[in-house]
Amino acid sequence: MTETDAQCRARLPGAVDDLAMRLGVKPGFSRADVTLTQKGRMKRSLESQSWMAFIATQTISTRVCAFDWRAKFGPFGVIAARDAPVEGEGCLDIAVFGLIPIARTAHTPALVRGELMRYLAELAWAPAAILFNTALRWRVDGADTLAVSAGAGATTSEVILNLDAAGRIAGGYAPDRPRSATAPILPTPWRGRFSDYRLHKGVWLPFAGEVAWEIDGKAVTYWEGRIERWD
Repeated sequence: MTETDAQCRARLPGAVDDLAMRLGVKPGFSRADVTLTQKGRMKRSLESQSWMAFIATQTISTRVCAFDWRAKFGPFGVIAARDAPVEGEGCLDIAVFGLIPIARTAHTPALVRGELMRYLAELAWAPAAILFNTALRWRVDGADTLAVSAGAGATTSEVILNLDAAGRIAGGYAPDRPRSATAPILPTPWRGRFSDYRLHKGVWLPFAGEVAWEIDGKAVTYWEGRIERWD
């Protein structure tokens, strides 16, 4: 049975309910999946100094921990990538022309954890999930810090969300995101930052973001992107 808006709000800590309301998720808000398009650039590897431009489309569920990110890289979008939890398992594939596989990541608990952490960190782009996704577990860690977790057993994942001066999500941090889906897993500090908040269709959304791994105490940014469209 689907929870009513009142039931959704009642099960959340007050600070989390307040966050949803500040972002524009009012009673009666749509529970439909979010669809967005992005443009940006991504490093080929952490050691690389070169970047690849990409365009991407993404759907994010507001009811379960699921997303589907599909990007095209290179001239004419010759390289296609997909990152998506599929039926509870991770999916991270790269192909030429979307047909010829050149990389396929093994379906492991580490991959699922990494994708869950991505979902949790990207709640700023799907704020309705704060209210409607019953799989999320919340903890208030301070006046401007919230912890959100999901998964169970080997896939249990948690991200710390930091709020800005306006009480919106400034970024997410995980101290142990898997940097590899197979052994060695390499749990590594990982963080994302949001900026350029705009009131769009009644919702406060960050239109820019970047993601970095922390290697030997130094932040290595490997993904930068901007939202081109959000529905």
